[in-house]
Amino acid sequence: MSVRWGIAGPGKIADVVADEFALVPGAELVAVGSRSPERARAFAERHGIAQAYGSYAELFAADVDAVYLATPHAQHTELALAAIAAGKALLIEKSFTTSVADTTAIIEAARTRGVFVMEAMWTRFLPAVSHLRALVASGALGEVRAVYGDLLAFRSYDPADRLFNPALGGGAVLDLGVYVISFAQQFLGEPDVVHAVGGRFGNGVESDAGILLGFAEGRYANQSIGFTAPGPGRQVVAGTKGWVEVKPRFHRATELVVQLTGAERQELVFDKVGVGYSHEIAHVGECLAAGLTESPVMPLDDTLAVQRTMARVLAALGR
Repeated sequence: MSVRWGIAGPGKIADVVADEFALVPGAELVAVGSRSPERARAFAERHGIAQAYGSYAELFAADVDAVYLATPHAQHTELALAAIAAGKALLIEKSFTTSVADTTAIIEAARTRGVFVMEAMWTRFLPAVSHLRALVASGALGEVRAVYGDLLAFRSYDPADRLFNPALGGGAVLDLGVYVISFAQQFLGEPDVVHAVGGRFGNGVESDAGILLGFAEGRYANQSIGFTAPGPGRQVVAGTKGWVEVKPRFHRATELVVQLTGAERQELVFDKVGVGYSHEIAHVGECLAAGLTESPVMPLDDTLAVQRTMARVLAALGR
């Protein structure tokens, strides 16, 4: 099945992802839309895209099967609802939205309309992380008891930058926290207890945070995020029969260290296609070919659980 794709929002992340479509058999990037006709045309020229639209409404009315929504988080809800109403399948950049209410609204609209929607949590589709999930599912690690790690990335504070702009969903939790919380969620589920401590920049958005998530029977996740210091960016999944380290940087993983009780240590290396966004694009194509309206790897219930957890982290940090 061939999938004709459009991109909504020709920003920085879209510039990277756009080149990945050519690496996926059956994926055709045929259109881009923006509120600025000039930006849309410039993006189309850079990436060899046939159609450039000066409004999102025109893009959603165009002959495309699926849309990659790459605008800032705060703009996702309005655009996603319009795309769903137009019957377009959606891959929505993380964070999905800036609130539980908005995430719920998109999910309800997608399910009512029967339209495929998935959060663009590309890490879940990388071969290394897929292998880790299969290892856990096989029981090789026993019961997963803990997931811990970090995603620290120093960034100079600039209140005009999207990363730090509260109106655009800025702050460490929505930008970095979504990665670590989603990573833990796929192995432990939604937490019963959420604790967080950290700091904030002058405009009130969070600069960094230590996050402790508690689950039934004493299981836990311990995560660090922040813009104020660099860090390795690794994850460890620890079970009753062994542990696996996802070597830095985990969100674009290619290497695992596997240590099972009584077995020799294994160091595994995995190839990925392109930068790695190609794997989630291919997955969407597979889901559409199978007639699915949700991904079995990144289901909407997982997206909602992560959004709820992020909201609890933000509340603990005073936002």
